[in-house]
Amino acid sequence: MDCLVKDRDALLAFYDFPAEHWKHLRTTNPIESTFATVRHRTIRAKGCLSNQTALIMVFKLVEGAQKGWRRLDGPNQLPKLIQGVKFADGLEVGASQPGSQAQPAA
Repeated sequence: MDCLVKDRDALLAFYDFPAEHWKHLRTTNPIESTFATVRHRTIRAKGCLSNQTALIMVFKLVEGAQKGWRRLDGPNQLPKLIQGVKFADGLEVGASQPGSQAQPAA
């Protein structure tokens, strides 16, 4: 219990991002996934690469692998994150809720 209490903020940080981004944040290791293709191919070609040809091969492998990457859901939320807009439970803090209307001044 002490460990959960101590790390509560880190455990719940997931909810401080837009709900559209949650499925992207659940990825276990995006960097490892990206370079898995490169690792598998360069192991097979070891010993026959100079620094220059290795760099070219890695570039072409990543360029080919990116064709299978999916786009980020909610790309319109990125500028808000960069500007420091706060989110709670996946919703923008201070944003008007759907269905609520501003009351006119009397």
